[in-house]
Amino acid sequence: MARNRYLRAAASGDRVGAKRIMMEAWRFSRLSDPPMSEPFNSPDALPVVVKRRPVLSAVLALLALALGYLLFWPVPFDPVASPVPPPSPAGAGVYAPNTRLAEAAHLKSGVGPEGVEMDAAGNLYTGLHDGRILRFGTDGSVRELANTGGRPLGLEFDARGNLIIADAIAGLLSLAPDGTLEVLALELDGKRMIFVDDLAIASDGKIYFSDASTRHTYGGDIADLLENRATGRLIVYDPATEKLEVLLDGLYFANGVALSPDESFVLVNETFRYRIARYWLTGDKAGTHDIFTENLPGYPDNLTEAPDGGYWLALVAPRLPELDALMPYPFLRKVFWRALEIAGQSPAQPQSWAVKLDRNGKAVDALEDTTGHIFMMTSVLERGGKLYLGSLVNDVIGIIDAP
Repeated sequence: MARNRYLRAAASGDRVGAKRIMMEAWRFSRLSDPPMSEPFNSPDALPVVVKRRPVLSAVLALLALALGYLLFWPVPFDPVASPVPPPSPAGAGVYAPNTRLAEAAHLKSGVGPEGVEMDAAGNLYTGLHDGRILRFGTDGSVRELANTGGRPLGLEFDARGNLIIADAIAGLLSLAPDGTLEVLALELDGKRMIFVDDLAIASDGKIYFSDASTRHTYGGDIADLLENRATGRLIVYDPATEKLEVLLDGLYFANGVALSPDESFVLVNETFRYRIARYWLTGDKAGTHDIFTENLPGYPDNLTEAPDGGYWLALVAPRLPELDALMPYPFLRKVFWRALEIAGQSPAQPQSWAVKLDRNGKAVDALEDTTGHIFMMTSVLERGGKLYLGSLVNDVIGIIDAP
C-alpha cells in the first residue's frame, strides 16, 4: 500500500521520495470510489517519524527530580544569614601540620566514649552511645556501673564522690558510689532541656553545664550548624537549693565547660562560632561575658582544666571553607543539606586536634591527627602525665603521653 511505501521511504531518510508517494496517494484518494480508508488529509501534512529514546527520557526525568529535590525539598531547620568567618588558622603557627595524635594507644571501650573522667585511685570512666557508664579499673577490669537510658556526654566527680553526668537525652544526672542514679535536672522553666552537653563543678558544689540547643536534639547537630541560630545556654545548678539559673543564652551550640583555677570565671565553647565564651563569676566584671579565644581551626567540643592552670580543648573536626563561604546564604545551605542527604555523607573530616591553651586563652601547643586513628575526638583529659582522648564515634579511648 502507498502508506507502507511512504513509511519505508520516510524511515530511510528519503523525504523527496516520501513526498512523491504521498502526492500520488492523495490524488488517488480523490478519484477512488470508495475513498481510501486512511487518506492523507493534505499534501502538506507530512507525518513525522519520531525515534523514541526511553533511556534518555528516564535520565532526564531523574535529573529533573534530583534538581527539584535539591532546590525545593523541605529541610528540618530554618536558616538565617551571618557574615563569612575569618580564614581558618589551620596549617600555620601552633597549628602547623603534625601527626602526633596518631601515636596514641587504643583502649577498647565500646562505641562513643565522648567524655572521660578519672577518680583519685586512677580508675577511668566514660559514657557510651548506648547509655552505659563504664569503669576501667587499674587492674585491667571493665565494669558497667549504670545505664542512663540516654546519651551520656560530659562527666565529672563532685566532692562527695558522685559521678555527675551531662546526658543529652536524660538531663543532668548523679551516679552515687552505690550505683544509685538520680536525675538532678531535666526541665527549666517548665520546658525540657533537649541537649545537655558538658559540665564543670565548682568548689562550692555548684554545677555549671551547657544546653547545646533549644531547637535540635542529640543527633541534630548538623542541622543546628546549618541553621545558624544561637539558642545554646550556659546554666548553673545549685545542689543546695536544687534550682537552675541561666547565666548565658544566645550561644551558637553551647558545648564544653570549664572553670578557671580561681573560679573567677567559667568558660563555654561555642562550637559553631569556633570560639570560647567567658562568663565572669566574681570581681568587677561579675555577671558579664566576653570572648576568651576565637577563630579556632576546627569545631571545639569538650574543654577540661589542665594541671598547670591552662586548658585542654578538643577540636572534633576541621572547619570547611566551603561551608564558611555559605554562611551569608541560607538558601544555599538548604541545598548543601539536601546534597549531603543524597550522598549519604557527613561534612565531618577525619582530622582532630588536642589544643593546649594557657590560662589566658592563647594556643601554645596542638597535637593533630589526619589519619583517622583518633577520629572525631571530643575530649582531652590530662592525668598522671597522660592524655586520655574521648570520641563521639570511635570504639576506643586514645591514650598518649602529655607533652
